[in-house]
Amino acid sequence: MQISPQLLNGCFHEADRADLVGFNLQGLRDSLPEKLQPHLNGIIEEIYNTSRSLRDLAEQAQIHLSQLPAVFDYLNVILPCLCKTLRDIMTFYEDKSMNREHRWRTMYHKLGNELPGTTLPARFIMYNQFLRLLQDLMTRSPNFDLNAMEVLRIRILQLREARKIPPPNPIRTDLIRRDEALDFWSQETQNSHWAEAIFTQPLPSRREFKTQRHSDAFGPFQKLGHLPPVPRDVKILVKRSFDSDRISVIFFLQLRNQAPSLLIRSKVASQNWVSMLGVHELSIGRDRNSVLHLSRWSTEERCIKPWADLSFLTWEEMVLFYCTFLCLRVRSQLTFKVNPTEFHLRKEKRLFQAQIIDDGYRHVLMVFEDTVTGGCRLHAAVWEGKLRACPIWTAFIPPNVSSSWLLRKSKKCIWLREIQPYVFCDTYRPINQRRGKFSAYELHFAHSEAATRFQELFTSSPETSAASIPDSPLDEAGTSNS
Repeated sequence: MQISPQLLNGCFHEADRADLVGFNLQGLRDSLPEKLQPHLNGIIEEIYNTSRSLRDLAEQAQIHLSQLPAVFDYLNVILPCLCKTLRDIMTFYEDKSMNREHRWRTMYHKLGNELPGTTLPARFIMYNQFLRLLQDLMTRSPNFDLNAMEVLRIRILQLREARKIPPPNPIRTDLIRRDEALDFWSQETQNSHWAEAIFTQPLPSRREFKTQRHSDAFGPFQKLGHLPPVPRDVKILVKRSFDSDRISVIFFLQLRNQAPSLLIRSKVASQNWVSMLGVHELSIGRDRNSVLHLSRWSTEERCIKPWADLSFLTWEEMVLFYCTFLCLRVRSQLTFKVNPTEFHLRKEKRLFQAQIIDDGYRHVLMVFEDTVTGGCRLHAAVWEGKLRACPIWTAFIPPNVSSSWLLRKSKKCIWLREIQPYVFCDTYRPINQRRGKFSAYELHFAHSEAATRFQELFTSSPETSAASIPDSPLDEAGTSNS
């Protein structure tokens, strides 16, 4: 399905304009008396929210193409009005005939008086509420409120009229089917996915890379709105942005066959380009210290080609992205084979490995140390079978843990405090491993010797306690030290 990219490009264009306006208003705020700054702070925050909402809407539109006809009419309502607001703010900001405080006061009062009851902060709150409802409409969310949308639409039309902006085309309400949205959401909530929660948890630590690299995307690219058709029953799982949102990646799932895919959007000069591939068509590896490299197989050239280089600020975020990608790839029914080297994140040194009984399953537990940042983490994976070595959970070990962090409860059981596992599986229940009044995390080792060596790892130097396990199934899966 091909669609006109004009309005989608318009979303990205106005998002860039909003970022510029927000940045300039920050400079204006810093020059104002302190008593005037709170009002401007609120406007700046809402303008940046507008920018994010516009990009989210345009990016998700590449996946929800079937819903775009219903969304376009509403975009025609808001974009011209939003554009004029941002342009007017810049006109006041750049007026050198007034000092900065006078510019701010004039801007605030003149724009706030264009429509009674709609101050400048209230105007951007209205824009953002409208954009959020548009996202609900596009994703067929049961939270979509047509009555609220109509109230905001009428208000924006009144503002357009007050500002001498010609009226848009009438809204085609026949394109909005509420019953379908409820049916879709009923199906979607029955199929909630672990990936949706991975990046919602706060990081227990942030080990930043000293050297930051640029992210890049290599295509093949399509223009906005020219991607191949996507089934209607899709769910967006994760969105991550890179290089100040110049590049963004969206994981989404086709509910019909549970096949995960990736959409990447890259801004080149003033143009936005998109590329979409199934996770099964991509491979992952660590390239340089802070970069994850995604590659694809080119059938035309019969060789491996780069698809994206994603540079991360912290080691923790890199690990979570890597584990999310790897787990989705291993579990996809469309994946034929995973290269053994993908099961190991380069520049991580394995300090420990043993079998554990984990929520009733046999898993392999490893301790990795990142040689770049010095961070350590626990990593549990499938012990055997078709999904062998597929990640189950990872947990970052807090820096400078106290002596009470680890408690040996029995020959085979160790309790850990202050552990927050990130789970990459819907059937695994970490709550079943919680013990005691401090909700410590229990590690139940298959052998008491392994429990002893794990305890020694954190009570003495790694060099004297980090022996390898001879019965591990992962030695053949490319997880040896490097």
